[in-house]
Amino acid sequence: MEQFFQQAAQTGCMKKLRNNGLSIVFGLLFLVSLVGQVLTGHHEHNEQLQEHKAPEIPLGQYLRSGHFFQSTFENWESEFLQMALFVVLTMFLYQKGSSESKDPDAPKDEVDREPDPNRPGAPWPVRKGGWIGSLYKHSLCYLLFALFLASFLLHWHGSLRDHNEEQLLKGEPAETAWSYLGQTRFWFESFQNWQSEFLSVLLLVLFSVFLRQKGSPQSKPVDAPNSETGE
Repeated sequence: MEQFFQQAAQTGCMKKLRNNGLSIVFGLLFLVSLVGQVLTGHHEHNEQLQEHKAPEIPLGQYLRSGHFFQSTFENWESEFLQMALFVVLTMFLYQKGSSESKDPDAPKDEVDREPDPNRPGAPWPVRKGGWIGSLYKHSLCYLLFALFLASFLLHWHGSLRDHNEEQLLKGEPAETAWSYLGQTRFWFESFQNWQSEFLSVLLLVLFSVFLRQKGSPQSKPVDAPNSETGE
């Protein structure tokens, strides 16, 4: 089997698949999960409408509903927040022995050095320099925080719409956007996702001190001492 993949990797198409396999597989998993969420969420939402003697809605209308926006973006929000904070906090915080941390005893880490515009293959913003180069040096965290903010706003919008749709079915008055921002329902939706993301990062950081996974770049070598920090 290993020989087959080695031979397949020599062809152009298979080489591209090999070089991008991680993103392709996770992209497919994302799409399958999203389709599953849409189908099951549509069914659940229609069941809720039936309980209130309201007519069911078609799938296309569900994709524009507050229920879909709320359930989708409250999860995206927590994911982007977790990734953004992890990228930023690992710049200056350490966990001795973890493969997810820089070594606190090392004089300088490779990722801390200043970019060299003359390095072969350097990205064009590095070669350009100036404010573009400065922006590019922190572009990952800027993008992740921007995605978090966008997801937070879309979650707020979707949760508000879903709440007001429920209020309408009950014959009760709708909430304004600003008054809903102070409601515990909205923050409960956020915090229940945030805490799970922070827990997963905490466990990954701590478990990588003592446990190993042979072949994974997220793990230290199997024979590495527990005190060794970094991949």
